[in-house]
Amino acid sequence: MLPVSLAAPLREALIAADFTYDAVSELLGPTAHEALGRNETTPGLRRTRSDEPLATLVRLFLLQASVPTEAAERALPGLVDRLAAAGVLTQSVGEVAARLDVRPYASEQGDLWVLSDLTPGLNGVATRVTGDYVLGISPASSSLAQLTLRHDVGSALDLGTGCGVQALHLATHADRVVATDVNARALAIARFNAALNDVDDKVEVRDGSFWGPVAGERFDLIATNPPFVISPASGERLVYRDSGLPGDQVVEHIVRGAADHLTDGGWCQVLANWVIETGTPWNERLAGWLPEECDAFVVQREVLEPASYVELWLKDSGHHPATGGDPATYAERYDTWLSWLESEGVAGIGFGWINLRRRAGVAPEGLVREMLEWPYDVEQPIAPTIGAWADSALAARDLTAETHLRLREDVVQETTGPAGAEDPATIVLRQQRGFRRAEQVDTVLAAVVGACDGDLSAGVLLDAVAQLLERDAAQLRTSYLPQLGDLVARGFLEPVPAPA
Repeated sequence: MLPVSLAAPLREALIAADFTYDAVSELLGPTAHEALGRNETTPGLRRTRSDEPLATLVRLFLLQASVPTEAAERALPGLVDRLAAAGVLTQSVGEVAARLDVRPYASEQGDLWVLSDLTPGLNGVATRVTGDYVLGISPASSSLAQLTLRHDVGSALDLGTGCGVQALHLATHADRVVATDVNARALAIARFNAALNDVDDKVEVRDGSFWGPVAGERFDLIATNPPFVISPASGERLVYRDSGLPGDQVVEHIVRGAADHLTDGGWCQVLANWVIETGTPWNERLAGWLPEECDAFVVQREVLEPASYVELWLKDSGHHPATGGDPATYAERYDTWLSWLESEGVAGIGFGWINLRRRAGVAPEGLVREMLEWPYDVEQPIAPTIGAWADSALAARDLTAETHLRLREDVVQETTGPAGAEDPATIVLRQQRGFRRAEQVDTVLAAVVGACDGDLSAGVLLDAVAQLLERDAAQLRTSYLPQLGDLVARGFLEPVPAPA
């Protein structure tokens, strides 16, 4: 068990060595840093040959190389024996090696450090993870961190905390954070990480499954990256990715129960996989999960066909022959998993975001719902755009001819057409931020949008364009006010107060 009494002295040693994300990146350089992202350590080992504390810590924890005991003592003064007794390090004659990963992590709120199990598969060495493996910083955890709203809240919940990285983020803008998990090793590591980052007075770690540990409680913000891998729930279970429930029931269970654990106006944000059934649109199926009291913004970012999905996760667990797995076992697992997906009518697996905002007492027709398929690049962090989404959608509903509109600063207009033509063939409005959406418009809408600087109302602008083009003003209002509303909802235009 990791004693939290080690956290403060370890933090002091890491700070003294400047073991931060920026310093490590500078030491490694672009080539070695990118290679480490591919699980290759040789370029990094070449860059860290000095016996300076920073180089020692990089070799020890990030590159998983043994270091001389003397160098380890300089980098971790008075801590080597204590960390070895706690299972963080292992000692042999004249050398020290890491048994756990300690990694610097840069967030918008400042430098953090995250302890987790070692990264498997470095340099192509076959590594099988155990059922209670505790995953560290991953693409999924980074995605959720960029998705999660960062406004100040009273209470926050990290459901399925793992190593606790989301709880560390939440602790920077929440008065109180609850972090839950069913993995005893994850709970111990999450507690240690909270202490390592000096937020253990804010973070309460609880044992339990799904909503069980917080029964009867409500939170202003819930962030969760649940064990969402879609499998037949048979065979070996890896707790960090497998829920023990078949299919996508874990995600459905979380989504359906979210409203009961949110304060009014509170958000639940879920990073998830879901089944796309043969013959059923993905958005139609997920719409049936959404709580009655919640606005919902669901974004499908990627779709994998079943065979690719199975291959991905068999490689992740170390069963693929290329990662040291037994070929016969791999083929058997592959066939079993794929056969189950086929028997369940799974045409594909979607990956994306489910964002819910509770608005108690609002009639169903008053709620805002959007199901967006968006595999394109977005601005990161995307959280500010998610937070503004519902307000923009509600503002679009309230739009009238008297509303004053302003074109958002990041929107540009692109025109294409034959050289020398008097009018463009196409006009496209394109966002430079957020979802970076593009909207094709006609000359009337382009003219109105181009004049939206907040000074004149939408109706006055439409009347002016009607007069200029010799069109019927009433007809233009009827046709184009809804289109202006759509541009408000999608973040191209914003309502502003009328000038005094």
